[in-house]
Amino acid sequence: MFEEFSAVRSGQRIRAMACVAATIGAMLPSSAVSLTISRIQNSASAVTQATLLVPCIQSRRLFKPNLVQDLQQGVKSCGISSRPSHRNVTCEAGTETVSSSPGTVWVQRTVELPPFKRGCHIITKQIYNAVPEINQFRVGIAHLFVLHTSASLTINENASSDVPLDMEDALNRIVPEGNHYRHLDEGYDDMPAHVKASMMGSSLTIPITGGRFKLGIWQGIWLNEHRNYGGSRSICITIQGEKRADGRVYK
Repeated sequence: MFEEFSAVRSGQRIRAMACVAATIGAMLPSSAVSLTISRIQNSASAVTQATLLVPCIQSRRLFKPNLVQDLQQGVKSCGISSRPSHRNVTCEAGTETVSSSPGTVWVQRTVELPPFKRGCHIITKQIYNAVPEINQFRVGIAHLFVLHTSASLTINENASSDVPLDMEDALNRIVPEGNHYRHLDEGYDDMPAHVKASMMGSSLTIPITGGRFKLGIWQGIWLNEHRNYGGSRSICITIQGEKRADGRVYK
């Protein structure tokens, strides 16, 4: 007797067959054995679940005592664990960490940056300092989100100091100040700041490899301050990934 089960794993469909060659006798008359096997994989979106229903027929001749154990072993051979999954949630000061199965960890923190003058500023070092535990991650994803409507984030040149200056000049030419806007309550620099923020974007997604952001050699994280006096800016940093199995950190 064959029962087919399917599992969703990392966005792909896995189909397999589990062979059930046994029946239950008088010990479990007119009953059914339900075996639910689920596993939360080491990724936020990689969840596998499979449920196998094994009908039990009253027949001593075909009774097999190790039916469940054999079925579990067969499912393991298909790459699905029979160990139940669970979540551990711990909260620290300014940090929420959610662990989904061994190795998969979420870290979220909001960092408040000091006021910057108007222009484009490289903040890669400040972001690293805000999440020192990044050096524990073997692989993962970092998401950065600026909590303002007149500042933005982007990735660009990290070496030449002329590039941020030229970028600011270009943005000012593309979106000039003036009294041709309706929204002038907060000054001539305010409405252009909103337009620039929407053009440049409010978030970044950066891969993590070996405890570091997977940035190109000339790439840096920029905070673009579009107001003359924008004040401090807050950035929410979310990291999801798999830490090193040995508990050590990358240098």
